[in-house]
Amino acid sequence: MRIDQWLHAVRLTKTRAEAAAACRGGHVDVNGKAAKPATAVQVGDRIEAFLHRRRRIVVVERTITKRVGATLAAECYADHSPAPPERSVDDAVAVRDPGSGRPTKRERRQLDRLRGRRR
Repeated sequence: MRIDQWLHAVRLTKTRAEAAAACRGGHVDVNGKAAKPATAVQVGDRIEAFLHRRRRIVVVERTITKRVGATLAAECYADHSPAPPERSVDDAVAVRDPGSGRPTKRERRQLDRLRGRRR
């Protein structure tokens, strides 16, 4: 079973192409070694991946090839991931004052960085 197929089948990524890109980008490790999209996955393997701005650590309990529902997918792995960071109310909010006009190029770039977009 390929790692990119498995990540997609158990719903850790939205698409298989996204899973393959994560592998090619060095964001997925299988048993402590960098994984290529075609890396074989077996029951008992430990997968560490950085997906969707979150570190995921899972142990394979069952291999499946087809994408299944969320409840069935959750039974295919044991999740040992750290808890996601709590979102505080004090987090910066990208809101401009009414009537302040269009943002300048510099302000737009600052807003993009604040929202987590590239640039």
